[in-house]
This record gives sequence, structure tokens and C-alpha cells, in this order.
Amino acid sequence: MAAFDLEEQEQLDALKAWWKRWGNYVIYGLSAVLIAVAGWQYWKNHTAKQSGEAAAHFESMSIALEAGDMKTAREQGALLVDKYGRTPYATRAAMLVASINVQGKDIKSARAQLQWVVESTKEAALRDVARLRLAGILLDEKDYEGALKQLNAAHTDAYAARFDDIKGDVYLAQGKTAEARAAYSAAYARLKDDNPLHGVVEMKLDSLGGPAK
Repeated sequence: MAAFDLEEQEQLDALKAWWKRWGNYVIYGLSAVLIAVAGWQYWKNHTAKQSGEAAAHFESMSIALEAGDMKTAREQGALLVDKYGRTPYATRAAMLVASINVQGKDIKSARAQLQWVVESTKEAALRDVARLRLAGILLDEKDYEGALKQLNAAHTDAYAARFDDIKGDVYLAQGKTAEARAAYSAAYARLKDDNPLHGVVEMKLDSLGGPAK
């Protein structure tokens, strides 16, 4: 029994010595874990709250658009971009406001909103659509280099034909017939017969003398 008590005391002394040396590190480690867990929980709650509020504002924006209240739609869109910029609702709102501004001839604002979407969205398809619309605006403004910069950026295969088609429009506007024909031919090769764009690109090629060989 005495031997057992001695062995138990030795273990206790060893534990005390270990704790004296490493106890603070254990406490710091546990504290860090607790702080991280609390931070993660706060972030989840905050994200859920942000998403819910953004959804409500986006719904208000949609209702305003249906009612033809462009002023309210713009205000809700600006609010989403300003306060809820990290949510998917913000980039969609910016796309809608850009369209409103194009209709209202506020091209400068439309360009800024589309550029913000390009730089902010994590959705490749939405980025592609924003680039295409931005390229179209730059083409109308005769900023051909700016338009080509958008069209030459990386994009998904789903929109490749549309990128080539508008690229052909830019080259044609510059008087670069050979480049335009090549771009239209690339677009035509990607399109299926039942795609509405197929016939449009075919007519553009016909006007230039047919596909590039």
C-alpha cells in the first residue's frame, strides 16, 4: 500500500511539474480555441442576418421595378451594393441598376456598376454577362481597346460564342475585316443550329463574304 502511495505521489509530482512548465500554454491554447469557436458562431449568425436583410431589400427592389418605380429601385440597389456587397444579391442588384441607367442614358454609372460586378462577383457566369454588357457599352462609345480588353479576358465556354460575336463587332467597327470574319467564324463554329444567335452570326459572315478558311 505504501509503495502504491509513493508511486501515486510520484505521478502527482510529475503532473505538477508538467503543469508548471506547460500549463500556461494549455490555457492559451484552450482560450484560442474558444475564441475561434465564438468568432465562427458570430460570423455564421452575422452572415445569416446579412443575407436575410439583403434578400428583403432585393425583394423591395424587384417590386419597385415591376411597378416602374425606378427611383426606389436605384435606391435599393445602391443600398445593397453599399451595405451588403458581399452577398449575391448585391451583384445582381448592380446588374439591374446598370440596365436601368443604360435606359436612362446614364452610361457612366452603368459602366461603373458593371465593372464592380466584374471585380466583385464570385460567380463566373455572372462575371461573363457583366463583361459582355460592359464590352457592348464600350463598343457604343467607340472605346474599342477597352471593349477588347473585356472580351479577351478569361471566360467560361458557355459564353464563348457570344464573346467571339461581340469581338467581331468591335473589329468590324475598327475596319479590321479579316479579324472580324475570323471572330464571327469562331462564334459560328461554337453555335448549334437551334441557337437564336446562329442565324445572326451567319448573316454577319455572309455580309463579309463567308466563313474564314
